[in-house]
Amino acid sequence: MPVPIPRQRAIPAAEGGQAHAAPPHDTTAPPLGGPRVNGFSSATDTGTAIGGNGSGLTLLVIEDDPAGSLSVPELLDSAGKPIRIRTARNLTEAERLLTDDVHCILLDLALPAPGSTGTTEGDEDELVALKHVLRLAPRHAVLALTANDDSERGAEAVRVGAQDYLFRDELDGRLLSRAIRYAVERKRADAAQRQLTESRLRAQENARLERGLLPTPLLEGSPLRFAARYRPGRSRALLGGDFYDTVRTPDGAVHVMIGDVCGHGPDEAALGVELRIAWRALTFAGLCGDELLSTLQKVLEHERADDEIFATLCTVDIAPDGRRAGLCLAGHPAPLIAREGRLAELLPYEDGGPALGLLPRARWPRRQVELGGKWSLMLYTDGLIEGRIGQGNQRLGQEGMVDMVRRQIAAGLQGDELLEAAVNEVRDLNGGDLTDDVAVLLLDRTPGAR
Repeated sequence: MPVPIPRQRAIPAAEGGQAHAAPPHDTTAPPLGGPRVNGFSSATDTGTAIGGNGSGLTLLVIEDDPAGSLSVPELLDSAGKPIRIRTARNLTEAERLLTDDVHCILLDLALPAPGSTGTTEGDEDELVALKHVLRLAPRHAVLALTANDDSERGAEAVRVGAQDYLFRDELDGRLLSRAIRYAVERKRADAAQRQLTESRLRAQENARLERGLLPTPLLEGSPLRFAARYRPGRSRALLGGDFYDTVRTPDGAVHVMIGDVCGHGPDEAALGVELRIAWRALTFAGLCGDELLSTLQKVLEHERADDEIFATLCTVDIAPDGRRAGLCLAGHPAPLIAREGRLAELLPYEDGGPALGLLPRARWPRRQVELGGKWSLMLYTDGLIEGRIGQGNQRLGQEGMVDMVRRQIAAGLQGDELLEAAVNEVRDLNGGDLTDDVAVLLLDRTPGAR
């Protein structure tokens, strides 16, 4: 038999979120929230379950029924546990009672909206109360309660965002319990679907990352081996401001570049892709050194969203015989080279120029370096060297990175394994994920190469 909905105003503790039930063995005390009917009692208020059980689902009923005609029957969840019931006469009370343990909301569509006169006259949107609840509780399942002759309004409530609608005069325990469970599961399914959609969007972003920031090296015909690692610094991001590329031109020279746009957002990532594509086109057009970097600066100045945005860059052009190279630095850390029979060290960096976008008439000298017969050349962004060491403020720095790579090379690591070990160790030293983007690439000239 239905039991009248208990009124929380009759229970002073409801305002503060606590209800004080009678002691378990006090059989003289009335059941919490209303009279006992046919052996059942209705729970009210803030999480006290029907029959005193503190587990199961919680239903928040929002309605203002002066005549007291609305009643809610005894409710059980799928496991046979009582469903807790809270009541609110208006949306202000509902907001106070809407805590994380509420699973479902039963809203009377006849409830006046906040600031409403209480009549439908002059209220153009009959579902304004529902829309307010949906904004207030975007993660909760919502059931709309409507009059028996107003199924059209109930269907519109579902279209707006409610999980289902029920007729006011046809509530019974079995129907309402099933509707609550269905609404909760449907809301969970909707959340799972949104997560799946987000995963698909991230997968699409990943594909764009592979096409843009992680280009396929164009080294056909070259004896050099190429490896790269890339990790963005933004939480859950796939795109970052670091970028790189490597190509072999028709004369047999191999050109490699790595850069870093200041910032970590999608705009910076897009600008990095534009600079990489421009660098590839200009390299194939025969530009290198100062002429190439000056042109790239013009591209940056035209494409950046703010005059404060700049980019660091390192370019290396390796002669067809693989023994010599030209080096240009635009505010970027110098590459590391490991030659046969010698310890890994940084290439000379004293003659570098400023970052792109800082000085309008800057120049970037091209320095000639000897590579030798067998070598490994590692280019990287500052995310690899600016991670912390332990709990203090000390950074790894270039010297720390050189020592780290020397140890790893001495342990026999090379190529992909070397890069993977370097990035992982930097992360471990930092005590977790790095806040800055990290890009690192490696070119190897192996024995027997001409």
